[in-house]
Amino acid sequence: MSSAPLSAEQTERYQGHLSLAEIGAEGQRRMLDSSVLLVGVGGLGCPAAQYLAAAGIGKLGLLDDDIVDRSNLQRQILFSVDDLGANKAEVAAACLARLNPDVELVPMVERLSASNAAGLIEGWDLIIDGSDNFATRYVVNDACVLAGAPLITGSIYQFEGQVTVVRSPLGPCYRCIFPAPPPEQAPCREAGVLASLPGVVGTILATEAIKLAAGAESSLVGRLLLIDVREASFRSVRVKRDRGCALCGEAPSIERPTAVAVCRAPAD
Repeated sequence: MSSAPLSAEQTERYQGHLSLAEIGAEGQRRMLDSSVLLVGVGGLGCPAAQYLAAAGIGKLGLLDDDIVDRSNLQRQILFSVDDLGANKAEVAAACLARLNPDVELVPMVERLSASNAAGLIEGWDLIIDGSDNFATRYVVNDACVLAGAPLITGSIYQFEGQVTVVRSPLGPCYRCIFPAPPPEQAPCREAGVLASLPGVVGTILATEAIKLAAGAESSLVGRLLLIDVREASFRSVRVKRDRGCALCGEAPSIERPTAVAVCRAPAD
């Protein structure tokens, strides 16, 4: 960690953190020295990226090969009508650059897959999975567990969201919690999603990343946080490491990020 003192501008900018005993100057310097890769710059990625940049994460990777569509504007808060047709990663980087010049922004116009996941996450301190499909979540989980990289992963559907933190071998991985993928849900534009739900879940993703980057622990290792904004409820369930897990169990069989077959849920 760099021992260089914060500049006068940084001291003023991050005073809210400096006043917290749990973060302070040391924690803020850790954050400025840290790197976070965000997989997906959509509903979850937009608020997560905004708070990570504001908080002073030193290097922020924005991985997404998608372009801004009009249907995204209901919930993906970094984009506007002027950005239609432009790449999400590049638009987000330009927007965040105006927010905090301390942050090195790395737009990555690429789709993560089983064949490139290990290379894409290499060198990053933390990974946030804000993708919108189960297939990507399993691949990101595999790559992070095999590389020993902390992973914060979340998902949303209609009025509900989930968040957990994977820090193998300290707790279960995504495959321990979901040994087999459930049927793939329809995308948000078809199934519907409350506009503010990604903000709630994406902010929690950023919160866990900030805590880890500052040198604190996450209380979501071994816990699955369940959010229901229709009922205004938050609850968590304990989840345990599966000794028989093919990835992180006692006799693992997965040696590289592996794609999973996901079936589309039947229509009602």
